[in-house]
Amino acid sequence: MKMSSLHDLLVVQLKDLYSAETQLVKALPKMVKHTTSDALREAIDNHLEETRGQVERLQKIGEVLDAKLTGHKCQGMVGLIEEGAEVLEADGPEAILDAAIVAAAQRVEHYEIAAYGTARTMAELLGQQEVVELLQQTLDEEKAADQKLTQIVEGEIYPQAGQSSEEWAEENGRRRGGRAKAASAR
Repeated sequence: MKMSSLHDLLVVQLKDLYSAETQLVKALPKMVKHTTSDALREAIDNHLEETRGQVERLQKIGEVLDAKLTGHKCQGMVGLIEEGAEVLEADGPEAILDAAIVAAAQRVEHYEIAAYGTARTMAELLGQQEVVELLQQTLDEEKAADQKLTQIVEGEIYPQAGQSSEEWAEENGRRRGGRAKAASAR
């Protein structure tokens, strides 16, 4: 990978973003399927559509810069998606699992916010105004998605999680005393 100029570095960053977004297009439907909160499901579903648009926007940026953005794998997103997949396999109360999905999704959003902000600044320094505007549009969408997730988790999911975790523990015999008694009985 050649990085002898800021332009080269920008292209590398854009390839990473393109890979990240295409990975998310495949991963987000799995999150939707495991979500129990209607508001969370709708937010993730809406962001999936935005993500598809972000892939198209990146393709346009590639055309503007005369750069091929395919052929690279964003390892950061691979790791974030793997962590998210672990959440989808977890067992527990629905509200707790939804809260875990939000936590995984917000890690992704924060990663993207950092990456898009960096790429936008590089494009700005290079005088690539059209690229700056396209990247800013995506950056705004990522920030809005993060804010929406925060509203949902704080307004709906966390309050339910506090109530449901005690009920789930009782149903599954996992109270602190129950664990201690079970351990001492062995």
